[in-house]
Amino acid sequence: MNHHELDRRQFIRNSAALAGTAMLSPWAFVPSRAAAAEAVKRTAIDQVVLGKTGIKLSRLGIGTGSNGGRDQAVLGKEAFIKLVRYAYDQGITYLDAAQQYATFNWIGEAIKGLPREKLFLQSKVPGQPADVLAAIDKHRKTFNTDYIDSLLIHCMTAGNWTDQWKRAMEGFNEAKDRKWIRAKGVSCHSLPALRAGAASDWTEVHLVRVNPQGRFTDGMTTTWDDSTHDITPVMQQIRIMHEKGHGVIGMKLIGNGLFKDPAQREKSIRYAIACKDIDAVVIGVTSTQQIDEAIERINRALAET
Repeated sequence: MNHHELDRRQFIRNSAALAGTAMLSPWAFVPSRAAAAEAVKRTAIDQVVLGKTGIKLSRLGIGTGSNGGRDQAVLGKEAFIKLVRYAYDQGITYLDAAQQYATFNWIGEAIKGLPREKLFLQSKVPGQPADVLAAIDKHRKTFNTDYIDSLLIHCMTAGNWTDQWKRAMEGFNEAKDRKWIRAKGVSCHSLPALRAGAASDWTEVHLVRVNPQGRFTDGMTTTWDDSTHDITPVMQQIRIMHEKGHGVIGMKLIGNGLFKDPAQREKSIRYAIACKDIDAVVIGVTSTQQIDEAIERINRALAET
């Protein structure tokens, strides 16, 4: 056997040994967890964490209060229940309700038989009830559940609401201690109220009106109308909320139902989904087609961000 043949065989043996060592070595290259996570496809039905509450919900929720719930109520209770079940079958576990919505009394029947531990129920208490705990208990009894995942003080407009609503806030604290609610928060309908909520350490969850067109979003006025506002100050407050560990849910993505042009809906959904400070979004729906469209648009936006 000549010298060149020995060199060639030695090279093969050494290469094989190195390859085996690389496979066994703890220092061998493997994809990082971050890279692996990036490879996972994100979707509208992912279970995401709501701020630092630790509570999980689907990235997309369905709203039951379009125009005060009247848009859903005209469907009739049976059709409404089927709509909720359809959303759940698609993977949507987040259901958004409120005492003032026309659909409030249908929620319990709509979720009957569904695994409670997989649902995220968010509801809202209006005004300043004389008995705050009784008002909160009304939600539990109406929904036929031991607890509400997230309960909000509904529709704050005053910049000093954290002072005016202190008694209600204390009632929410007691309800949380009793495990009647898992998280507490606020939905705001003015920029001063939004700023107060973001500044407050009491707030754990925010429901914020978001769309790049600025329709039905928070401005300096405290009246409920379809005025168009600059969305920039709202997004600044959302960043503050996120940095403080508050949970942030975007609403009014479809401009209170005014975005009839599909291009407008696409633009708005992409805008909200691209914001890393927003944990989840809720869209009011009245048909299975609207649910399918919302999922499709969010999935596409996630794939491209």
